[in-house]
Amino acid sequence: MLKKRTKIIILVAMVLLLGVTGYLNIALNNRVVDAGSNTTVAMNYFDSYRADRNSTREQELLIYDSIIADAASTAEEVADAKAKKQTLVAQMEQELALEYSIKGLGYADAIVTSTDNSINVFVSATSEELGFNEVMKILNLVKDQTDYTNQNLKVIPV
Repeated sequence: MLKKRTKIIILVAMVLLLGVTGYLNIALNNRVVDAGSNTTVAMNYFDSYRADRNSTREQELLIYDSIIADAASTAEEVADAKAKKQTLVAQMEQELALEYSIKGLGYADAIVTSTDNSINVFVSATSEELGFNEVMKILNLVKDQTDYTNQNLKVIPV
């Protein structure tokens, strides 16, 4: 068994290491933010949003799979879970296809979110870069690939 003095030394060393790690984390993150530009912030926004969206959707799919696999689920619950899962997968595929199509128009990044009655398109561009003609190109692209109308579509610069 370790002596009391040895335990205290190990504990103090661990606390110091934790403090140094926290300091370095803050110092390095501040340096990255200070050195970066709006592009860095926008990229972090897109990456963060995608990570959150993927995590949420993975959880939804797991819930649907557990309902489908559960022997205690009724036939109606299983059918409902299968339908919702298929709808979610179709929505994911549609959003991904739209995001790549919008990137194909020359934008650095894009995120598409869709619900039953609307689509939002977040584009990596400034308000000045995203003029009327550019917005119309994006809207027409989305309309061609979906059943939505202009009233249900929003293009938002990030």
